[in-house]
Amino acid sequence: MMSLQSRCGHPNDTILHCFAVLIASSVLRSSPVLLQDMKIHLTENHLPIPSPQSLLGDGRWLTDTTEVLLRKAGVNKQPPGSVSPARKRVNEVKETKTTINGVTFPLPGEGPEQQLLKPNEWSYCDYFWTDKKDPQGATSVAGFEVLLQKQLKGKQMQKEMAEFVHERIKIEEEYAKNLSKLSLSTLAAQEEGTLGEAWTQLKKSLHDEAEVHLKFSNKLHSEVEKPLLTFRGDNFKKDLKKYDHHIADLRKQLASRYAGVDKARKALADRQKDLEVKTQQLEIKLSNKTEEDIKKARRKSTQAGDDLMRCVDLYNQTQSKWFEEMVTTSMELEKLEVERIEWIQQHLRQYTTLRHETDMFNQGTVEPVDRLLQTVDPAKDRELWVKENKTGDVRPVDLDI
Repeated sequence: MMSLQSRCGHPNDTILHCFAVLIASSVLRSSPVLLQDMKIHLTENHLPIPSPQSLLGDGRWLTDTTEVLLRKAGVNKQPPGSVSPARKRVNEVKETKTTINGVTFPLPGEGPEQQLLKPNEWSYCDYFWTDKKDPQGATSVAGFEVLLQKQLKGKQMQKEMAEFVHERIKIEEEYAKNLSKLSLSTLAAQEEGTLGEAWTQLKKSLHDEAEVHLKFSNKLHSEVEKPLLTFRGDNFKKDLKKYDHHIADLRKQLASRYAGVDKARKALADRQKDLEVKTQQLEIKLSNKTEEDIKKARRKSTQAGDDLMRCVDLYNQTQSKWFEEMVTTSMELEKLEVERIEWIQQHLRQYTTLRHETDMFNQGTVEPVDRLLQTVDPAKDRELWVKENKTGDVRPVDLDI
């Protein structure tokens, strides 16, 4: 013991040394299998293999060899539960990405700055990647779902515009009916002379104006209301559902792939922890686990790492496919929205054209009235009336006595 203390230089080292010698001597004497494993271990670590006498003799070889092994283990010895340098380096890596609802995004200010796919165009394909919080509840609405809702809203607006035009048509039809009815009125039918002619023409103009408004209402129906109603019929909603199901299926696949990544990541962490614990137990002699156990744990850890890489690769492939389909489909919806707006614009312009035509035709109905009103002559009307209604032109004279 004194020689050991003088060689180790510290009482604690002496105690640990002796403890190791006693354990090794006892175990090796009782187990030839462990003795053989020790030889294999010594060979792998390029240490001399002693004779059986020195192994099972007075323990001097055990003292020397144990001291060497202790010094060798002391170089990289870690306390139980400590984090390995590799894991410490992984933990110290700064996170540059975050995954939200299965979709991975760069953190603000991290990585190269992304450029818009269609700069300065406010394109759908650039602004609907993240999910939107539903104001009605705690759930989230996918960005693509927002685009679909825009399409459905546009379809509803188009329908309501058609209803508005229909109400306008009803007003025109009712107006035309009332004008036509009023034109047949006998009120002031006995007016005579040039004023009577102008009055008759005015009543006739109401009938002509009624015809104009009736034609206007018919054209509104055929050239404005009907196109607005028939533009993109029932098949349009079916097409939108196909888009919805397609993107939703890809999103579900993406969520499933990410769940696989998360599961594989946890499995790898468990395997690494198991390997680390077994390695520490072997190093500090708290377990009689063999080197084969370490190799087996290392193989499982490597396999878990390979599984994680495979899951990440599948996830990235699925996200790439979802990304491509999102770009293609969102641009298709953008094109549909442009077509809808241009279609409505075209037919609202047709409305204003018809309206101008109606005003022009209405003007034509009152022009004859204007001309006759300009020829109204009270003197002539008096002449005509007197000629027709005179009772005599001999004036009375004084009576003679």
